[in-house]
Amino acid sequence: MRVDGLPYRTIWPSDDGRTVHIVDQTLLPHAFAIARLATMEQTAAAIRDMQVRGAPLIGATGAYGVALAMAADPSDTAIEHACQALLQTRPTAVNLRWGLERMRAALLPLPQASRAAAAWREAAAICDEDVAINRAIGDHGLEIIRAIRGKTGNAVNILTHCNAGWLATVDWGTALAPIYRAHDAGIPVHVWVDETRPRNQGASLTAWELQRHGVPYTVIVDNAGGHLMQHGMVDLAIVGSDRTTRRGDVCNKIGTYLKALAARDNGVPFYVALPGPTIDWRMDDGVAEIPIEQRDGAEVAQIRGRTASGEIVAVTLTPHGSAVANYAFDVTPARLVTGLITERGVCTASHAGLLGLYPEHAT
Repeated sequence: MRVDGLPYRTIWPSDDGRTVHIVDQTLLPHAFAIARLATMEQTAAAIRDMQVRGAPLIGATGAYGVALAMAADPSDTAIEHACQALLQTRPTAVNLRWGLERMRAALLPLPQASRAAAAWREAAAICDEDVAINRAIGDHGLEIIRAIRGKTGNAVNILTHCNAGWLATVDWGTALAPIYRAHDAGIPVHVWVDETRPRNQGASLTAWELQRHGVPYTVIVDNAGGHLMQHGMVDLAIVGSDRTTRRGDVCNKIGTYLKALAARDNGVPFYVALPGPTIDWRMDDGVAEIPIEQRDGAEVAQIRGRTASGEIVAVTLTPHGSAVANYAFDVTPARLVTGLITERGVCTASHAGLLGLYPEHAT
């Protein structure tokens, strides 16, 4: 995607092959800055502190973390240590585990002298594949938007939650990819952007992305979605996923479940856009089995913003000493999902539907 006319990915290796560059998402939307990662430990901190976030991007960043570890020590012990340390940074997004397992499988059979170069190649391949996957998700989701446009003849109003755009992936995004493809194809679209408390990834990141791409959007409070649906102001909802079980349960940013309930009550199609690596074929019941990350309560009790003077500050919202719970994700049962948009096509949110697109996982 482009920022001020220049093409960017969210992560890329330096020309010297010794460091990795990332877009520091903790500074958006008020500042666009690039951070440099030189060690596995810095990479782990970038994932944990959400300089990078979004399941596909976390997986890609973890892969580069292993590559940085190999540059320092290509031993078997270093591989295992790096994978364990990186895996502990974010427990919910399955792409991280997938990326680390792929790096481990690619590197362990190799002689130590070959591992550093191979790790850079494998991490780059993971990133290139992510870009291709997300563009394909965009193509399949485009057809859903095109069909709605054909029925109504009006601009298509789409509600999304959190940020599942190019900032959550290496490029293109998942839930936003169909929107970008539709906009670029000349289909009039308008996006209702949930602010997405806490951390405000919708108001801060999704709005920033859409603005720079020229897609019309309106930021709304998280609780406004049901009202808009009741009044026929939402044609469909598209969200992303941090982990999807083999039966189609979807884990995404906290608040997604409530949007799905409102969509079902108002007959609004509710789609989830996800790449194949986000499917956890080892899990069946998302509510019972998916680990839900609980983050620092300060993300709820405080909010960051820019003052009239341009200073970026954090202010406290709650009474001093308030107990705060910060559940980062929730699970939307498959029964509430109209369909899953993947790089291989659209399917029902079910084991049979997913196996129809990914038959290699049949047992």
